[in-house]
Amino acid sequence: MALTREQVETTLEEARSELKKHGGNVELVGVGDQGVVMVRLTGACAGCKSAPITLRDIIEKTLKEKLPEVQRVDAML
Repeated sequence: MALTREQVETTLEEARSELKKHGGNVELVGVGDQGVVMVRLTGACAGCKSAPITLRDIIEKTLKEKLPEVQRVDAML
């Protein structure tokens, strides 16, 4: 089953609640082939030195737990 933008956007809402506590957010840029999700970190998360950890430990973890089709999450500038 192909991963849809709507599925990813709905699941990202869970990650957003955690990011917003710290003044950050995440924008869905796109859903590519092979389960690749492309996002852009915004707000306090944009350019933060902890952004790679946030991407892996909050965003990617949440998406992979809820949507097993997700293989990888890439941050776009």
